[in-house]
Amino acid sequence: MIYVLTGAIRTGKTTALFHWIDDRKDVDGLLCPDDENGKRYFLKIKSKEKFKLEVEAEVETGNSIAIGNFKFLKSAFKEANDYLISTASEAENRYLIIDELGKLELKKEGLHRSAEALISRFKNDKAQHLILVVREYLLDAVLKHYAIIEYSLLKKVNLKEL
Repeated sequence: MIYVLTGAIRTGKTTALFHWIDDRKDVDGLLCPDDENGKRYFLKIKSKEKFKLEVEAEVETGNSIAIGNFKFLKSAFKEANDYLISTASEAENRYLIIDELGKLELKKEGLHRSAEALISRFKNDKAQHLILVVREYLLDAVLKHYAIIEYSLLKKVNLKEL
């Protein structure tokens, strides 16, 4: 089953997920919070391991992907995609989170590789569930891009129902 957690930009979607996973042992995947300097990083949910995602604007373009005013490390996306794909096969995980699908993924960059593989895998799975974080204004584009027809829409307040 696929769940899509949606909301406007900077409305606490990642924070809500962070609190929801706090006492759970059946969730893995990646969250993408901001650090104390306002820079985004990836957080592996089960291990709590962090790795750098966002870099300063002056970093060489060959090692990064720019979207708007942000620059992200290509190596971080490779590690994130590899992690998500390998984690999906672990049966003890009832939920797998991809935070988030957006403009990069619509251009087949960022987390596209893992999203494409995992969405098709989880579409008809009744035991394991994929939670995708998508900004409200990109919801229709993401659903169309990944041919997601059957899904449950989540808001932050609905997380406790899972």
